[in-house]
Amino acid sequence: MNSENLQTKWRQFIPLAVVFFFWGFVAASNDILIPVFKKAFDLSQGQSQFVSIAFYISYTVGSLLYMGISILIRKDLVNKIGYKNGLSLGLFISALGTLLFYPAANSGSYTLMLAGLFIVGLGFSLQQTVANPLAIALGPISTGSQRLTMAGGINNLGTTIGPLIVSFAIFGSNTNGSTTMSIESVKIPYLILGFAFLLVAVLLKFSSLPDKPKTIAEVVDETKIAKKSALEYPQLVLGMFAIFLYVGVEVSTASNLPAYMETKLGFLTQDVAPYISLYWASLMIGRWTGAVEAFTSEIKLRKILRFLAPYLAFGVFLIVNAIAKHDLTPFYVYGLIILVLIAADIASKGNPARMLLIFSSLGIVSLLIGMLTSGIASVYAITSVGLFCSTLWPCIFTLAVSGLGKNTSQGSSFLIMMIMGGGIISWFQGFVSESIGIQNSYIVGVLCFSYLCFYAWKVSSILKSQGINFDNKISGGH
Repeated sequence: MNSENLQTKWRQFIPLAVVFFFWGFVAASNDILIPVFKKAFDLSQGQSQFVSIAFYISYTVGSLLYMGISILIRKDLVNKIGYKNGLSLGLFISALGTLLFYPAANSGSYTLMLAGLFIVGLGFSLQQTVANPLAIALGPISTGSQRLTMAGGINNLGTTIGPLIVSFAIFGSNTNGSTTMSIESVKIPYLILGFAFLLVAVLLKFSSLPDKPKTIAEVVDETKIAKKSALEYPQLVLGMFAIFLYVGVEVSTASNLPAYMETKLGFLTQDVAPYISLYWASLMIGRWTGAVEAFTSEIKLRKILRFLAPYLAFGVFLIVNAIAKHDLTPFYVYGLIILVLIAADIASKGNPARMLLIFSSLGIVSLLIGMLTSGIASVYAITSVGLFCSTLWPCIFTLAVSGLGKNTSQGSSFLIMMIMGGGIISWFQGFVSESIGIQNSYIVGVLCFSYLCFYAWKVSSILKSQGINFDNKISGGH
């Protein structure tokens, strides 16, 4: 076997990771926009979650659009235009969305703001359809989920920085809680973001990324299981629900956190930003930890990096917040919670199904602690959900597309469609909170994690019946 097939193709992977950064920057920044819009436009908690709905429902609309075009041209759109062109086109569409923030900010229009986020999300939908299977394809399948985890770590560098930059752009040195000037301040960072989208689109066009990478194929006898449609594979259908609920709990946990901290703990809106940053940094911490196996095949080095990587990521969070002149004292104790993450990562042994089960179970425990405690302890319990959500996307995605062969691209599109869960679950939790209180509303997240535990258990037997065993793949990779 060619040794190149056993290694991650870093020269191609690195430019792809830039796109993952953008997704994180915008998604986490929405958590700052939600409380700002809530006050500026006098919205209920449920209404304020339309920010999440507009952004995440666009993924579904985008996926349906691209599938519709594929049907009309009788060929998969991504395969026809190429992967690099698909990424560039998606970035261009997102750039168009950022332009709407200028007239929306000037007129103080909530509707135009939502329309801008919707168009940004449309572009992200195409980018995600291309980038996720591409990240898995840029190296051996045995480390595909770890490679996707690494890309997610870059994504969460964006989620860590995004809330702080957008919060500074909106509030600056303003400490009186006013949002009148804040709305107009939104347009500048998003216009700069749009320019960055266009710049990266051009750079990707001339990068070494493959236009049409080889189809991701499992080492199984596909003649026995080959199907006409991706929807005929149970691992994908169940995985679609898993993606819906995973993105839902990840987003809703963060997007409802400001309301909890403001109403129950008395925080000012602008003082919530470091904790939102900590939540998204927690995903970065977990993903840097989970990506160790894709980084090196040396067992001893892996053991060292498994402890070093999460604290390096935590250090990035501390440095960024130190630059932003936030008090770091409350955050040092969080370093102890990271030890739970490391133990869970070791126990998973690199198997995506086992990791999904362990991390989802810990997500349930974290939310229950957050619901049953009070004060800053409850905040840390809720933010620690980020640690345990960190590797769920690559685990679910890898499990769901495993064995799909030529249907991988179609399957990927169906999975991206289900990102709408980020908006729907966030809105649903906000709606529920109006009846049972914001803290108790986190029961919604507990139910989401419960399904993910079921999927982790069920998908293992489904894949084994198709001749796919990740324990064998991992042991063979060593």
